[in-house]
Formats: sequence, structure tokens, C-alpha cells
Amino acid sequence: MKKHPLVDFTVDTANRTIRIKREFDADLSLVWQAWTTAELLDQWCAPNPYRTATKTLDFREGGRWHYAIVSPEGKKHWSRYDYKKIEPQKSITELRAFSDENGKIDPDFPRTECTLLFSETDGKTCVTMTEKYSSPEMFEKMATTSHQKGFSSHLKNLDGLLLTLKNN
Repeated sequence: MKKHPLVDFTVDTANRTIRIKREFDADLSLVWQAWTTAELLDQWCAPNPYRTATKTLDFREGGRWHYAIVSPEGKKHWSRYDYKKIEPQKSITELRAFSDENGKIDPDFPRTECTLLFSETDGKTCVTMTEKYSSPEMFEKMATTSHQKGFSSHLKNLDGLLLTLKNN
């Protein structure tokens, strides 16, 4: 019998936060690499049947990841994550925003602060992500079952990629 990974999706309406906690059957260095390398992010970081296409990734404090989620029809939805703080193999704090193809932030959507915490126990890595929304409207849009299902989908993609990387 296959054991399902630990997953927790918690919505805190009072503080406009969403916390996603997920366990991966891989060591911390491999999960960290998959979360911080453009070539690997592009292989998992989109809900099926979409895909991710990185335009630029400068993974350092003050750097950014600029990418598009691409629909099966080829339509691109651009985003930009600005890295505020990075503690290697421990945490990442980033400001997330919708953008255009050139990386200009969409002023109609306030930025979301996201903190990711990484820890390893017995060869399994736990990632806890806390999304803090400044906009009540954006929070309401994201605090949905649809967001949970989409996010779960791309984390399953990461499971598959980690398995492939472990076996190579």
C-alpha cells in the first residue's frame, strides 16, 4: 500500500494567510535544488495541463524569478517573484506579483509575501509555505478549493520529478 505524503492546506481568514505544508520523499538538498533552479522549476511548477517557462532566474537576495505559466493553447500568464531573504536550505522569503512579459508588475494586483521553510527528517523534506495577502480581494480569490487543487497538482508534478532525479 502506497503512503500518501503529508499535506496540509490551512486558510486563516482573520490574518489573510494561506499555509501549505507538504512532505516530499527526497532529501533536502534535492528539494532545494528543484525549488531554486530554473531548469527544474520549469519541469514541475505549474498545475496540469499548464507548464512553466522561465524567462530569467537570479536566485539571490535582491534577485528575481520572472516566468510565465503557459496554457495548452500557448497563452502566457506572467509573474515575478522578488527574493527578499534567502537562508540556503532553510528558507526563502519572496514578494510575488503578476507582471507583463517585461517584468513590469501589474498595479491592479497587490503583491503577496510568501515565506517557504524547508526541513528534513529521516530523508524526507517538509516544505511549509505561508502566503500573506495584503489585498482582501486577492485573498478571497486564492482561499478557494480551486487554488488548493491547482497547487496540489503542481506539487504532485514535483513528486514525479524528485523520483526521476533520485533514480538518475
